[in-house]
Amino acid sequence: MKTKLTDNELHTLITSVFNPQESDKSIALITDVPNDRRPDHHNWLERRGIVYEWYHQLSAIRENLKFDRIELYLYENVESNNAELPGIFYKIHTVEEPVTANMLASLGEEISREKLLRETNIILAPTEYSATAPLKMLGKKFPFRAATMPGFSRAMIPALGLDYGKVHERVMTLKKRLDDAVSATVQFEADGNTYEVLFDLRHRKAHASSGLIREKGTAGNLPSGETYIVPYEGENENNPSKTVGTLPVRFGEELLLFHIQENRTVSIEGAGDAAKERQAFLRDEPAYGNIAELGLGILDSFGISAVGSVLLDEKLGLHVAFGRSEHFGGITGPSSFNNPKNVIHMDYVYVPSLQPDIDVKFARLHYATGNEETIMENNKYVV
Repeated sequence: MKTKLTDNELHTLITSVFNPQESDKSIALITDVPNDRRPDHHNWLERRGIVYEWYHQLSAIRENLKFDRIELYLYENVESNNAELPGIFYKIHTVEEPVTANMLASLGEEISREKLLRETNIILAPTEYSATAPLKMLGKKFPFRAATMPGFSRAMIPALGLDYGKVHERVMTLKKRLDDAVSATVQFEADGNTYEVLFDLRHRKAHASSGLIREKGTAGNLPSGETYIVPYEGENENNPSKTVGTLPVRFGEELLLFHIQENRTVSIEGAGDAAKERQAFLRDEPAYGNIAELGLGILDSFGISAVGSVLLDEKLGLHVAFGRSEHFGGITGPSSFNNPKNVIHMDYVYVPSLQPDIDVKFARLHYATGNEETIMENNKYVV
């Protein structure tokens, strides 16, 4: 398996994804580091190694890319996926591992988040905790483009070499269908039982994450290959969300049932440790139960396999996310959570290798004309 990009491949990735213009002068690589509450581990250490590798490679080919600056920034991790980024980053020139948050001030030059974002054109963010939501929101204020890569690993390197032009075409055909739909019904089969969720798609438009991040003020995942939509959350007065049903989710040996009404999880059924943990979290943070995303990943059909990280795995097939949604155009944001450390956007991916014994029997879109279209059967797209 390929585990490293050549200089030419990295050059091609930057030019194809971002389409740099003459006004683009700087690339920043940003990544988070462990602290006492979130200790280091092998995958995290390896990811930082990838960041340093790309930093040196990009510095070596900087003139060919026609950039003035290639910069590396470290920051203390925010302890949760899609929590707000810290106000301070540290510009690093050389680093010796292992690195922890309490070492940053002695390793590099302190810079404010605002200054970094204001002076940077392109950002690569391979991080432990996803920076997608905060960078999407910050992109409304600062004109950078960012590729967010939470949980990135060497196992994902092959997915960076896809023809993202073809990925884009496929994603856009599904986006148009989601744009036109007013609802979607997804039927699951788990342990011999059938469950359904009706997703209310009124008042929403879908988003395309196809690997092309070319518009100023935008941020998206890399590797990419999905279209996704925030179900209607019922924010219009006297017009509650119609999202309803029961979603099965496998956690190890446990099957949990998320019971949903008006786009919110009202209870989680299950008797094991995983169920107790999530029931407690839902009690403490009701916003966790918000249905934040219905996603349609397509990379399975490009020969890409699951690697155990949501960044790539959600791009393989159908997935459903809970929690924060305002970065996708919804209404559930950090202020919806009781504790800022609990802000989360959590995806559950429905492909056989990740949700054993749960099958997507069908996914069907319903249109305002009264027509219906089945887009998936037995875990596979049929459009």
